[in-house]
Amino acid sequence: MSENRKTPPMKHHRGPGGGPPMGRPAEKAKDFKGTLRKLMKYLAPYKVRFIVVVITAILSVMFSVVSPKIMGKATTKLADGLIGKMATQKLDTQKDKIAKQAKEIEAQKNKLDAAIKMNPAMAKSPQIVQGQAKLIAAEKAINNGEAKINQAITKVVNKYGRKIDFDYIGRIILILIGLYVVSSAFNFIQSFVMASVAQKTVYTMRRDVEDKLNRLPLKYFDSKTNGEILSRVTNDLDTVATTLQQSLTQLISSIVQIIGAIVMMLTISGWLTLICVLTLPVSVFITMFIAKKSQKFFAAQQKELGMINGHVEEMFTGHKIVKAFGKEKDSIEEFNKINNRLYASGWKAQFMSGIIFPLMNFVNNLGYVAVCVAGGILVSNGAIAIGDVQAFFQYNRLFTMPIVQTANIANIIQSTMAAAERVFELLEETEEEPDKEDSEVLEAAKGEVKFENVHFGYKENELLMENLNIHVKPGQTIAIVGPTGAGKTTIVNLLMRFYEINDGRITVDGIDTREFKRNDLRKMFGMVLQDTWLFNGTIRDNIAYGREGATEEEIIKASKAAHADHFIRTLPEGYNTILNEEASNISQGQKQLLTIARAILADPQILILDEATSSVDTRTELAIQKAMNNLMKGRTSFVIAHRLSTIRDADLILVMNHGTIIEQGNHNELLEKKGFYADLYNSQFTGAAIEETA
Repeated sequence: MSENRKTPPMKHHRGPGGGPPMGRPAEKAKDFKGTLRKLMKYLAPYKVRFIVVVITAILSVMFSVVSPKIMGKATTKLADGLIGKMATQKLDTQKDKIAKQAKEIEAQKNKLDAAIKMNPAMAKSPQIVQGQAKLIAAEKAINNGEAKINQAITKVVNKYGRKIDFDYIGRIILILIGLYVVSSAFNFIQSFVMASVAQKTVYTMRRDVEDKLNRLPLKYFDSKTNGEILSRVTNDLDTVATTLQQSLTQLISSIVQIIGAIVMMLTISGWLTLICVLTLPVSVFITMFIAKKSQKFFAAQQKELGMINGHVEEMFTGHKIVKAFGKEKDSIEEFNKINNRLYASGWKAQFMSGIIFPLMNFVNNLGYVAVCVAGGILVSNGAIAIGDVQAFFQYNRLFTMPIVQTANIANIIQSTMAAAERVFELLEETEEEPDKEDSEVLEAAKGEVKFENVHFGYKENELLMENLNIHVKPGQTIAIVGPTGAGKTTIVNLLMRFYEINDGRITVDGIDTREFKRNDLRKMFGMVLQDTWLFNGTIRDNIAYGREGATEEEIIKASKAAHADHFIRTLPEGYNTILNEEASNISQGQKQLLTIARAILADPQILILDEATSSVDTRTELAIQKAMNNLMKGRTSFVIAHRLSTIRDADLILVMNHGTIIEQGNHNELLEKKGFYADLYNSQFTGAAIEETA
């Protein structure tokens, strides 16, 4: 027995990855630690899998973190090979040039020796002696130069090699491929296992929520909107699932990546690591400063967004009224005002959050420039290899990116804890009192109902009813009348145990209703409410909802008794016509006829009719009234009515006001008293007469 309520649109605007945009303040849980402990209890059955996730995340990051340094070795080897090749080629050229000079000197020396051999007297000639001395000096210089070049070649070859070692580079590439494959494999295992853990955890939570909703009293649903309950069951649980599946593993990976990057950077150079770390406070300061500035803009954006959603929903829901009174222009003007305010706050909020990444990139680029300069100096001094500088650039990126990611994930986790807290609030709501195990069972109720000194209030300190006493004999028709808020529907809620009384007792055939199981008690009653409830399905299924296993003949018979058979057969698909979710493809009166047919099919011992004919026309009302009179024969019936002309034949009329029965009797007796009921009846009669005269 629920009513169709308009569910307000959900206002969830999430950033990349399902979380709040960077720089936007996250929604926080009131009790973060307590909510986390409760969530961990749901994760406890999967702790082994969760440990596997943590280990695979660490291994995946470790293998990927090691790769830049190994790649740096390949770069160093390639650079050394190029340097060695170029240096040896230059030295070989110089060596060839010296060898050529040595040959020329050798030729001159042989020529001089031949001249002396032909004329020995020339051997003592000053010119010959001087020439020989020059040749010997030149030969010695060439030998020394050749030795130095050989030493230089040996040094270059020992340090850089003579050529590029493609075999070594090939092995490095294979090792890197292996590392990336293993890292990806661990990442796949991590994602697969975490998806299983997240979905099973949320599956358990969703099942518990569903079970909880079935155990909650009606007052919980009366105190909450449909949208709020649906948001907890759907959006909040989806937020928890997304965070467990994605953000949690990202957080683990980011933390391991930051630690791994720092360790690897320290193994390369302490000075370069210091330069890299010095940029961190600047990035944090920028993030905090902009986040603080953007908070008020995001708050204003959310406020205006809620207002524009409310305005649009209101205007489209009541568009007939808007058009009827010619208020389209006013509606558009109001929309434009809100839309302009939303634009003003929205672009400021998005701009403020959008400049964080460019500013952080600027700071990081300054860090890269500093690392370049310092790295170049260290390489030129031989303190580190060129490949180490290249690896350091990668580690610098591996260090800065997870910091931003971790800050964003921290916001997501805050919002997730707030969502989980709302779910746990629902799970911790006070439940209905459990049914007694040794409960009473009535096979066929006679229909005698008593309210004995009943006290009740929707709030603990505010009683609506005190010492309420009603005695309804089997087969009587009891009409309950009174102004709005008098307590008419409350009597029905107490009779059906939708609410528990504070004191006193309510009996059916002398048995306290608290001695029955709720399900058994409610099977005794058939209800037809003013607010109809039909589900998405065929008309046949909606009528058959009144009794399990109903035959086609019984369904048609109930429809005829409710005067619904004729209009059903005029529909294209007849009893197979499918009603949409809001049953808006039939009229309100036709919906009421179907609910009456459903109650007739249920064939209950006690009937409750709450303005059952308020939505049908006068002719149909008279026909239904005859059918209801036949249905009520031999059954105890409670009729709540505002149109007093419909309950003149009731055996007993209870007149209520402020939760108290102020008058009771049949129609004629109450008119003779000339009291509250007579005033109500005469006011309706006078009103009807005035309308007819008009």
